[in-house]
Amino acid sequence: MTDATTPAEPQSAPLDRIMELQRAGRLASDFPVITALLRELDPAQLRLAGQLLARVDPADIRAAHPSTPVLNVALTGHGTLNTLVPALTAELARHGLLLCPVVSDYNGYVFDLSEPDSRLFAARPDLVVCVLDPMMVFDDIATPWDVPAVAAALAEKERLIEWLVTRFEATSGATLVLNTLPLPRRLAAQLVDHRSRAALGAAWRRTNARLLELPERHPSTVVIDLDPLLAEGIPAEDVRLSTYAKVHLSPELFGRFARELGHLARHLTGRTKKVLAVDLDNTMWGGVLGDDGMAGIQVADSYRGEAFRAFQRVVRQLGSQGVLLTAISKNDIEPVREVLRDHPDMTVREGDFVRVTANWLPKPDNLRETAAVLNLDPDSFVFVDDSPYECGLMRYELPQVSTVQVDAEPALHVERLLADGWFDVRELTTEDRSRPELYRGESARSDFLQEFESTADYLRELRIEVRLTRAEVADIQRVSQITLRTNQFNMTTLRLQPADVQALLADPAALVLTVRARDRFGENGMVGAIFVRREGADAHIENFLLSCRVFSRGIEQACLAGLLEHLRGQGCESVLGAHRATAKNAGVRDLYSRFGFERYRDDGAETTYRHPLRDVLAVPEHVRLLFDVPEKETAL
Repeated sequence: MTDATTPAEPQSAPLDRIMELQRAGRLASDFPVITALLRELDPAQLRLAGQLLARVDPADIRAAHPSTPVLNVALTGHGTLNTLVPALTAELARHGLLLCPVVSDYNGYVFDLSEPDSRLFAARPDLVVCVLDPMMVFDDIATPWDVPAVAAALAEKERLIEWLVTRFEATSGATLVLNTLPLPRRLAAQLVDHRSRAALGAAWRRTNARLLELPERHPSTVVIDLDPLLAEGIPAEDVRLSTYAKVHLSPELFGRFARELGHLARHLTGRTKKVLAVDLDNTMWGGVLGDDGMAGIQVADSYRGEAFRAFQRVVRQLGSQGVLLTAISKNDIEPVREVLRDHPDMTVREGDFVRVTANWLPKPDNLRETAAVLNLDPDSFVFVDDSPYECGLMRYELPQVSTVQVDAEPALHVERLLADGWFDVRELTTEDRSRPELYRGESARSDFLQEFESTADYLRELRIEVRLTRAEVADIQRVSQITLRTNQFNMTTLRLQPADVQALLADPAALVLTVRARDRFGENGMVGAIFVRREGADAHIENFLLSCRVFSRGIEQACLAGLLEHLRGQGCESVLGAHRATAKNAGVRDLYSRFGFERYRDDGAETTYRHPLRDVLAVPEHVRLLFDVPEKETAL
């Protein structure tokens, strides 16, 4: 029995299991199990689980699970930040990521971000989080104060932050995360007249607007807007913690902030989802099509229909930003197509989907088939369904699929879908927005293939054209994105942020090539990248990546043929290329050996191959290669 004066600790079956593992000393050994359990916890339970996980040495988890992706994160700011560590530990673990944190001293952000010999830079972090809070402004203001005094202090902080971001960007290739400044009522309410309060709010929001504009000038910086999080009813601060411990953001806000950081971390480690697979009956529309018919389903102009229309609008909005939409439904296909094509109130139409599957097979089987057709791994999918049975079956059969169960209240569908930021990226590219159309082109190619008795005849008639060009400044975002999102044809899984790509473009010993392709069905866009470094008489292919959309068409051979010929012309005597094995790139482990490279060395983690450049690889007959690399005053 719980004492009435003592808050009860949140309990749940998953949380109980985590606590059992903690008592047994098995948090490190059972880390993969814990990541699944964390996904079932509510925010309060997650905070408690994070406190348990934060006590575990990350080295112990790495020792037990060497393949676990690690993210080195440095935390700095004006206030005390230790309370952010458990929240961030739990959020990263939910995505199968291991946090290795470095926490700065109190109010150490100026030194941390401006001095290359600071402890922050020494940690060589992947991600740097500089937490901004309202007291960094008010601690510098004398009492009594007025709005002009606050406005002056805000302007000074703006100048300081811009300078720090510039200094940091010039020294580090890491991603820097800032946040907007919340304005607690206890500060604004110290002004007794409403006109002054309004003026304070306006000045405060102007500063936040300028913070949000920083990424336009500093592409390695991400600014997380706290206003949408606070609008959910989260308190901005706990006054006691702020006063006594200098923790100037509330534990609840730190928790939501950590969740946003988790979404960003998932993107930075190449784990952003690509496909939204939706059920139809009672998910995209109300009712069961087979029972109610097209006229009987609820889509709009009814009490529940409005909620389903709102959900469809969000699904279509995601599709417009490069998320691939697929439907997986237990229905007959023709009635489904009729609804998607002809129902007057449907917002999402058949053309918005890259694939519509309606049959009576188990949904995991249909998702596997869809993944195979799109040439994507099932872990690229988010599956949404209202049926507990279907969601449970999907979790059991395909645990790598992120399953979102919506319920009988359609007004909550949108919130459930968007809660975990499955598709969040740092920045959208032109290729992102055109991705659904490109994948629909893949369906046309698949249909075209059925007309031929041999793959060779099909490839010959496909009329493939490949363009290899030196990457330019305008390509930086897309090239970075390719390294972050490509997993199957990714030889060394070298993940590069935009600043890393920019540095390579300026490096005279480096060559960054973009791969673009087209065929009789149109443009494929930028589908790959090659990173090369000159070291004496040797050239090292540091990474070679291709989109899964263009596998098995001879494009990889054409790229290597053009590259080897270019490197021989540049005076290189040999070319080295490596394969670093992961759970997803086994399909390309023999790439170099298939194309004339000799096995050179193997250290257990990475196998290196060498090409002597005596007999250069030929371009496949069915591929037209355009190698457009202007000569520059560089080694390559």
